[in-house]
Formats: sequence, structure tokens, C-alpha cells
Amino acid sequence: MKKAAVIAAKGCEEGEVLTITDILRRAEIECDLIGLCTKNIIGAHDIEIECDSVLTGNEDYDMILLPGGYEGVDHMKESTVLNDLLKKMNEEKKLIGALCAAPSVLGEAGILDGKKFTCYPGVEVKAENAERSEDTIVLDGNILTGKGPALAWAFAYAACDLLGADSLTVKKRMVYYNAFDVKEEGNV
Repeated sequence: MKKAAVIAAKGCEEGEVLTITDILRRAEIECDLIGLCTKNIIGAHDIEIECDSVLTGNEDYDMILLPGGYEGVDHMKESTVLNDLLKKMNEEKKLIGALCAAPSVLGEAGILDGKKFTCYPGVEVKAENAERSEDTIVLDGNILTGKGPALAWAFAYAACDLLGADSLTVKKRMVYYNAFDVKEEGNV
């Protein structure tokens, strides 16, 4: 069975953290919720998340997923432990996912160099010869990126597919295809 980890840092987007974790677990993927520096994380909207464990750098996963949230992303960029783990996983061609502002973490680590990616509008991403896309979800080699918080579902389903799970069954059970009946003007 494939294993994934969602990294939660203080100031993260709680909806992204929980949506990704929930969908991967529904797809029967072993998915651990890992706190960057502590087991209990306070997110960007003052919601407390209790993680399964704390990041050590010795983790062995098929995929690591980084949710957004400006403060959380700043903490991830500062973490030598996380950045070393991401670089190691990238060298091993293991899967890495980053949503919303989190692709900037991959950029700082040099992981987006020469890649196509997407991220939250206006987020500064440092990457050499990288191509920023306006697509909602982008897969380039072993790197999966998503544009913003509203894409957490699509991003998580894409991660499921990459990990060999049956996302279609989960989408049907969650009534995913009927969930987005919003008109451009904002009228429902």
C-alpha cells in the first residue's frame, strides 16, 4: 500500500490540510498528518489540528503534500528538516505535492527548477527556467501543484490517482460532480 504524508505548519490553510488528508484516507491510502514542529498546530483561521506525529526528517513516504497558508508556508521554507526531506524525495523521484502558496517552498528548495507549475495568484516563486501556468492543477514529472484553496478537492483526487487509488469511486461517494453549481456572478 502506498503511503502519503500531509505536512501541517502553524498558520496553514486548515481546509486544505483536512481535505487532502480526508480524501486520501477515504481512498484507503495510508496518510499521516505530520506537524512541522509540534503535534498540535493552530492554522490560519485559529482552528487547532492534532497531527499524528511531528516531522523528524527520517520519514519514508511515497508522497509528501504541502498545503498553503502564508504563515505556514513561511515556516516550511525555514525548516531545514523539511527542505532536506523534500530534496531527498525529489532526487529519488518520489511524489511531491504543493497547493496554493506552497509551491514557493518547492521553489526555494530548487525543486521547481525547469518545471511547469501553478500556485496561488500573486505568490512569488523563485525557480530557474520554470514555467508558471494558469491551470488549476499541474503535474510535471513527480511534482503536483494546485492553484488555491478551492482546488483542495481536485488536488487531493489527483494525488489519489498518482498513488494508484481509485479516485472515481471516492468522487462518486462524495457527490463531487454535483458540488460546484456556482454561477460567475456569485449567485447560487
